[in-house]
Amino acid sequence: MSVPWARLIDAALDITGLALGRGRGGGGSRIDEQLEAGGRAPGGLEARLAGVVVAALKEAFDRDSTRLDIEREHMEAERLRAERALRLELIRQAGDREVGRLRIVSAIAVVTWLATLFFSSRLIGGPVPARIALGAGWLLLLASLAAAFVAQSRIGEALRRIDDSGQRMDAVTSGTAGALAPWLIVFGLAFVGLAVLIA
Repeated sequence: MSVPWARLIDAALDITGLALGRGRGGGGSRIDEQLEAGGRAPGGLEARLAGVVVAALKEAFDRDSTRLDIEREHMEAERLRAERALRLELIRQAGDREVGRLRIVSAIAVVTWLATLFFSSRLIGGPVPARIALGAGWLLLLASLAAAFVAQSRIGEALRRIDDSGQRMDAVTSGTAGALAPWLIVFGLAFVGLAVLIA
C-alpha cells in the first residue's frame, strides 16, 4: 500500500497554517493586514514610529539639557568657591603682613627703651628738664609699645571674624593705634635725644 505523501504534506501545511493563524487560502494574519494597511494608508505605522522616535529624541535632548544645566551650576558654584577662597587668603595674608609690621614696631620700641636705660644713670642725676624729657621719651616709647599691642589684637580679632559675607581687604587694618605706633617711637627718641642734649 502506498503512502499518500502528497496528502500528508498538504494536511501538515494546513495544520501549520492554522497554528500560525493563517488559513491556507492566503487569508493572512491580522499583523499582515495591519502592515499592508499601514503601507497603503498615509501616516499609518510610519507616523506612529516617527512619533516614537521624535519623543525619544526629545527626551534625550531634555536629559542632555538638564545635565548641562546641572554641570553649569556646578561649575559656577566651584568658581564662586574658588573666588571666596582666594579673597579670604588675600585678606589673611594682608593681616599677617600687618601683624608682622606691628611686631617689628613693638621690637623697635622695646629695644629703643632698653637702650635709653643705659643713658638713664647720667640723665637722672642731671638737671630737671633733662629728667622730664627722658621721662616723656620713655612714656612715648611705652605708649608706642602699647599701641602696637592694641593694633595687633585688633587685627587678630578681625582675622578671627573673617567670613564670606563681603569681607573687604581694608577690613583687616591696624587702625589708628597701628598708625600712631611708629610715630610715637620717633617722638620718644626725639625726647630722649633732647634729654641727652640738655644734660
